[in-house]
Amino acid sequence: MLAKARAVKLDELIHSNLSESETTKLNLVNDFFNGARFANDSEIWNKKDYWATPIEFIGRDAGDCEDFSIAKYYALKLMGVDTSKLRITYVKALKLNQAHMVLAYYPSPSEDPLILDNLNQRIHPAKERHDLRPVYSFNADDLWISRSRNEELKAGKPTQLRLWQDMQRRMNKEYN
Repeated sequence: MLAKARAVKLDELIHSNLSESETTKLNLVNDFFNGARFANDSEIWNKKDYWATPIEFIGRDAGDCEDFSIAKYYALKLMGVDTSKLRITYVKALKLNQAHMVLAYYPSPSEDPLILDNLNQRIHPAKERHDLRPVYSFNADDLWISRSRNEELKAGKPTQLRLWQDMQRRMNKEYN
């Protein structure tokens, strides 16, 4: 599918489902983006680590775990999901023994989050994802460090993350 067609399909998905439940929105967005191809940053961008904007990701129809998570975050935000319920979460994928990124959705602050992941096509509660160990998480407002699977400490702002800042600058240029 061409980049323009993917962008149109995403726009239709977002605007035709604004009144759906958050659970439906999560599933639609997860399924849409998980249809893209996984590829390393070195293959796509000739860089060791690069966080693509959602437009860059859609344009290539390929990306790594950060790109999947960021695109899902912004699509859900456009669908009206409160970003205080969303956290881009850096984890250790224990079976792969490597760093990985997922999107966590917190139905309420005290509930176990649901995990949207490009490695596991289905959305599962974090308590069922024994293959992941959280390291840190963030959204547009805050940054948290994980002390354990169930305990996090607020640790600052996402502006502390250079790759997030770089992606935000490129995103601002895309929309201006």
